[in-house]
Amino acid sequence: MLEHKVALTVVIITKNEEARLLPALESVKWADEIIVLDDESADGTCKLAEDFGCRVIKRRMDVEGTHRNFGYAQSKNDWVLSLDADERVTPELSDEIIDLFKKGFSTTGYNIPRRNYIGDYWVQYGGWYPSAQMKLFRKDKFKWEEVEVHPRAFLKDGVAGYLKGDIIHYSYRDFSDFLNKLNKQTSWEAKKWVDDKRPMSLGKAIWRAVDRFYRSYYSKKAKKDGFVGFMVAFFAALYQIMSYAKYWERKNGHSIS
Repeated sequence: MLEHKVALTVVIITKNEEARLLPALESVKWADEIIVLDDESADGTCKLAEDFGCRVIKRRMDVEGTHRNFGYAQSKNDWVLSLDADERVTPELSDEIIDLFKKGFSTTGYNIPRRNYIGDYWVQYGGWYPSAQMKLFRKDKFKWEEVEVHPRAFLKDGVAGYLKGDIIHYSYRDFSDFLNKLNKQTSWEAKKWVDDKRPMSLGKAIWRAVDRFYRSYYSKKAKKDGFVGFMVAFFAALYQIMSYAKYWERKNGHSIS
């Protein structure tokens, strides 16, 4: 047990996460500030966070990168750990981060490996592990690209470091949840293609779908994850086809829900 909490701000993005938030909070209770940036939850997310001692900030999610950058800017500390409500910091990672505060940091941002789950199944292949992301950084040296889909992370100074401890990421509750999120993401992707005036064709979409499936299932060995691995590769291909279908609708004057 730490006698003193470390000078770290954990920023957690939420939207109706009452059922999943507490384990995430428990996994970072050694940080001296936890900010819950809430996107107009209709359940008990905010009350749960307040009862835990978090600082709750309510803000409607507009553009993901903009939303996250806003949250980081509210930190009272220089160092920020970015977490989602479906993620948990492992004890090994906790010890590693706390050790950095004791011994000093070698750079301004660190990539952290993630164990991604569908339900209770840890997907180890298909490019899903270690699937490292920059999660620990100095707030003045880091920024998300402010776009609606797949924002990129930028470190302003220094070369990113890598930590060994994992974040547990419960990516999808089940295949239905996977499909629901894929439906939203492909709508954003199609909008991005149109807004960027990107030339797309059915042939290119089919080629991308085949390429994504092959790379996921064979090159990145998703087949080692059995049926789950097949579905991961299939959804990677489906993403391209669905994005194109919605792009076609938008280009031809139809609305996309």
